[in-house]
Amino acid sequence: MEQILRLQASDLQYLLPELALVVTAVILSLLDLALPNRINRTFIGWLTLVGIVVSGVFVALQLNPAEPVQLLNFSYRVDDFSNIMKLLVLTGTALVVLMSIGFVKEDSIPHVGEYYYFYLPAALGAMIMSSSGDLITLYVGLELLSITSYLLVAMKKKDGLSNEGAFKYLVMGGISSAIILYGMSFLYGISGSTNLAQIGATLPSMTASYEPLLYLAFFLLLAGFGFKIAAAPFHSWAPDVYQGAPTPVTAFLAVVSKAAGFAILFRVFYVLFAFNSFKDTQLQSDVFLAISVMAAIAMVVGNFIALKQTNMKRLLAYSGIANAGYILVPIATYFSVTHYANFSEFIFYLIAYLVMNIGAFAVLMIVEAAEGHTEAKGFAGLYYRAPLTAVAMVLLVLSLAGIPLSGGFFGKFYIILGTMQTQQYWLGALMIATSVVSLYYYFGIVRQMFMRSDYEPAPVRVSVPLGIVVWLCALVSVALGVVPQVVLKGIETIFTLTSDFIIR
Repeated sequence: MEQILRLQASDLQYLLPELALVVTAVILSLLDLALPNRINRTFIGWLTLVGIVVSGVFVALQLNPAEPVQLLNFSYRVDDFSNIMKLLVLTGTALVVLMSIGFVKEDSIPHVGEYYYFYLPAALGAMIMSSSGDLITLYVGLELLSITSYLLVAMKKKDGLSNEGAFKYLVMGGISSAIILYGMSFLYGISGSTNLAQIGATLPSMTASYEPLLYLAFFLLLAGFGFKIAAAPFHSWAPDVYQGAPTPVTAFLAVVSKAAGFAILFRVFYVLFAFNSFKDTQLQSDVFLAISVMAAIAMVVGNFIALKQTNMKRLLAYSGIANAGYILVPIATYFSVTHYANFSEFIFYLIAYLVMNIGAFAVLMIVEAAEGHTEAKGFAGLYYRAPLTAVAMVLLVLSLAGIPLSGGFFGKFYIILGTMQTQQYWLGALMIATSVVSLYYYFGIVRQMFMRSDYEPAPVRVSVPLGIVVWLCALVSVALGVVPQVVLKGIETIFTLTSDFIIR
C-alpha cells in the first residue's frame, strides 16, 4: 500500500497550485508571529493576494492537459473540470482579499494577520474538493474549507452576532459533515472502495441487492451537500451566519465555499449515477428528480423570504439560496443525447454569480463603512453621495435580477434552454416565475439609492481596493451580457465534456 500511495517527485509539478498556497500560508503565519504587534498587518493582505495569484498562474498553465493526471492511487485528479473550478475559487478568494484591504480594522478584528492568511487554507480546501477522486480526499478538502470558514466567521470576537453565527455554523456544519460521512459509509460498505471510479463501476451490479441502501446513501449525501451550498430546505444557518460574519467573509461563504460545494456535488453524482449502467434506470431518474425538487424548493423559499428582508446581508443570503436553486438546475438536467451543454451552462452561471455577488458585497462594505450598519436603509441617496458606486451597483443589480443584456440574464437564459431541451418545462417555468418575484427586492435597492430623500445619510468614502473590486465585477457582469456566446464557446473549448470530469 505504501508503494501504491507514494508521491513521486515528478508529480509535484501538478500540485504546484496547492503547494503555492501552503507555502504562502506557512510563511505568512510565521511572519505574523515574529513581527511585533505595533506593525500594521495590511501588508500580509497584499502578500496573501500574491500567493493566490501565483497559484492561479500555475493552474492556468495546467489547462488542456493531454489527458487527466491521476495522483495518489487515483485519489487526486488534475483535469479541466478541476482546473476551471480552481480558477473560479482563486478568483473569488483574490477579490475577497483585495476588498478586505483597508476595510479590516483591529478594533473590530483583533487578529488582522490571521484574518488574511486564513483565506489560503480555505481556498486550498476548496481546490482539493475540486480535484477529489476519492471519498477520503473529498472529505479532507471539505473539512479544511469548513474549519477555516468557522474561524473566519468568528473573527469579530467582541461582536455578539459574529459569535452567535460562528456557533451556529460550527454546530450545523458538524451535523452536515456527519451526515455526509454516514452516506459515504454506505457507499463504501456496498462497493468495498472509497475511490469514486471504482464505486461508480461497482454500484450498478449491486443495485438488485442494495437498492434501498443506495437510495439512503444518495439522500444523505444530497442533504449534507445541500447544507454546504445553502440550498433549501437545508438553508436555515445561512442568514444568521451571513449577518454575523465580517462582510468579506460573508462574500467568501456566499461565493467560494458555495462554488466548491457545487463542484463536488456535480462530480460525485455524475460519476456515480449518470455515466454508468444506471443510465435510463429508475434509480437515475429518482436521483435527478430529487435534485430538481431541491432546486425548486430553493428558488421558491429564497426569493419569497427575501421579499421581507430589511438587512442587506440577510437579503443577499436569501438571494444566494435562490441562486443555489438556479445553479442546481443544470445539474438536475443531466447529460443526454438532446442536451450536452449543461456543464457549460453551469460554469457560465457560476462566473456570473461570482462577479455579481462579490460586487454587491463590495458595495455593501462601502455603505457599511459609512453608516456603521448593513441595513438596506443605508443605501438611501447613495447616488447623490457616491454616484459612480451607485451606477456600478445598478449594473450588478440588473445582473442579479436577470435583466436582458446582463451576465445574470444569459446565465439563466442558457439554463432555461437546457430545461427545455430535456423537457423539464416545469423547472424552466419556475425559474422564470421566481426570477420575476426577485425583481421586487432587487429593485428595492435601486429605489433606495435614487429615490429616498427622507433619510439623513452619512458621507461615503470609497477606498481604492474596494473601488477596483466594485467596478471590475460590474464591468465583467456587463461583458458577460454583451458577448455571452464568446464566453460559452471559450468554456466549451477548454472543457471536453465527453471525457474530462467523468472518472473512469
